[in-house]
Amino acid sequence: MLSLMRKYATTWLIKIILGAIVVVFVFWGVGSYRAQRSSRVALVNGETITVEEYREVYNNIIEQLRKSFGNRLSDDILKSFQPKNRAIEQLISQRLLLQEAKKLNFSVSEDELSNSIRNIKAFQIAGVFDTRLYQRVLNSNRLTPEMFERSQKRSMLTEKLRSLIDDSAKVSDAEAREWFKWNNTSVKINYVVFEPDRYADIQSAADEINTFFDKHKEAYKTEAKIKVRYLHFDPDMYRSGIVITDEEISEYYESNPKEFKKPKTVEARHIVLKADQSATQEIVEEKRGKILNILKKAREGEDFVQLAKTYSEGPTRDTGGYLGIFQKEVMVRPFAEKAFSMKAGEISEPVRTRLGWHLIKVEKVSEASQFFLKEAEDGIRKKLTDETAKALAFDEAETVSDALFDGDDLAKAVEGQKPKVMTTDFFSKKGPEKDIQNSQKFAVAAFDLTVMDTSEIQDFGDGYYILQVIEKIPEEIPELAEVEEEVKADLIKEKKDKKASQDAGRLLKELKNGKTVDEMSKKFNLIPGFTGFFKRTESIPNIGYEPAIAAAAFKLSIENPIGENVIKGDKGYYIIKYADGKAPDLEKFDLEKENIKESRLRQKRLKNLDAWLSQIRNRSDISIENDFVR
Repeated sequence: MLSLMRKYATTWLIKIILGAIVVVFVFWGVGSYRAQRSSRVALVNGETITVEEYREVYNNIIEQLRKSFGNRLSDDILKSFQPKNRAIEQLISQRLLLQEAKKLNFSVSEDELSNSIRNIKAFQIAGVFDTRLYQRVLNSNRLTPEMFERSQKRSMLTEKLRSLIDDSAKVSDAEAREWFKWNNTSVKINYVVFEPDRYADIQSAADEINTFFDKHKEAYKTEAKIKVRYLHFDPDMYRSGIVITDEEISEYYESNPKEFKKPKTVEARHIVLKADQSATQEIVEEKRGKILNILKKAREGEDFVQLAKTYSEGPTRDTGGYLGIFQKEVMVRPFAEKAFSMKAGEISEPVRTRLGWHLIKVEKVSEASQFFLKEAEDGIRKKLTDETAKALAFDEAETVSDALFDGDDLAKAVEGQKPKVMTTDFFSKKGPEKDIQNSQKFAVAAFDLTVMDTSEIQDFGDGYYILQVIEKIPEEIPELAEVEEEVKADLIKEKKDKKASQDAGRLLKELKNGKTVDEMSKKFNLIPGFTGFFKRTESIPNIGYEPAIAAAAFKLSIENPIGENVIKGDKGYYIIKYADGKAPDLEKFDLEKENIKESRLRQKRLKNLDAWLSQIRNRSDISIENDFVR
């Protein structure tokens, strides 16, 4: 029967039978990945959000978290970000935006769609859209052009609606000025800190340890681990039999002329006098006067290299301002525009960038040209070999994947074939410790599977993989004896923390009753600390980055000098007292105004979008399947 189904798996009858089977499985239950794809996550005004859509968004969120936290990403951190809820909320918002865009009769023309795809860098070689690369990227992600273009069209529709919402946000000069004043006001404070580690004599009894463990068992739960069989279809395995003919190389060269252009380059030196965007107009003009004097010396014949070594304020000072050979897009725009308009030997007028004032001396100009076929031949041969090897690897992986049925033992199914089935040691969500190049992506894909479930073809950057989970060790709470030392240390830490908090509270109470900071510090054997001036969002001198302390400090004044509450910081428990305040220099506002307005505008647009989505949700019919309800 199984062989019959394999033989006729593409016929309508078998599809109906398989479809009927698929319906009975759910995402978190027993079903396979193929079965899960037919499940539903949510309904938004009658439109289905599928498990397939959910998986894609969820995996993207997990991947972003892994990139941000690396090996520090624990189960607790993962749970705090609520990736399941985020994925569902993101999908619901996207669907609502798309539905509203359609109601407003927004549309995307074929030209708009084509241009947007051609401008995606993932499909470009040397800045030019490449059809072969486009097909390969889609194939590696199990997408057809129709599927991708439909998705891209939806994204463009929602973007048009977002633009309409964005246009309603405005930021006035007065609003920007108020924000500038709020953000640039400074204070300084005096403080006392009770550090828990100062209570070195605190101990713990056996009954306390038992009680503490019973109360915090979940904190000592072990991580879930899995063992995986996998096939790695490495493109290097397929290179030996590949022959790229001269005709193929010539055809590729002729078909992709833009890929073989040598861009224009400039070799130059510069002298820079720093005057960044925060500099006052007085400083900007002062530096301009100085650089004009240097320009005069250069044009009178003084050596530019020596002038750079004497006057330049940039990192290239010691090398006489030498910048090397560079393309136009490497440099900031005003600098690049000027340098690429000059001839060899010329020295520019002063050029203003966000860094300061520059003088540029161009030493050599190499105009854009074309690589000859002979020069490009080796590179083309390697590229076509790489593409062919990767395509062969994918074809082989697809053949194996298509032959596998749910529950098949991967090792037995491909016995005697290449590549050989490999097996990992047990690993956590951090990924295997050896043999896998991209262990984090490997772990994301593997933990998405149930035991004996086989993955779709996965691209981890070094070829294609098919995974099968063969064993799972669930997370579990250990016996106290296994973690007693850790529990004891945590209990003592908690007791020290509590004692520090209590003593800080006692001191604060005395201060509010009229005692002085110096008097009470001596009583508790502490030395008061003090800070320099700091702004609301800055690190606090002698304390560090402590948003809660900074927020409390800006509520203080001469009339109200003592902090209302004890504040918990990284080092311990703080009591703070106002020392001084300083208003910002409003002359700097004009220099920062446009940047402030742009930043505030972005924030307003996000706020407007959230408010708009909230209104739409309130009048929409949205239901989430029980397995996905938070």
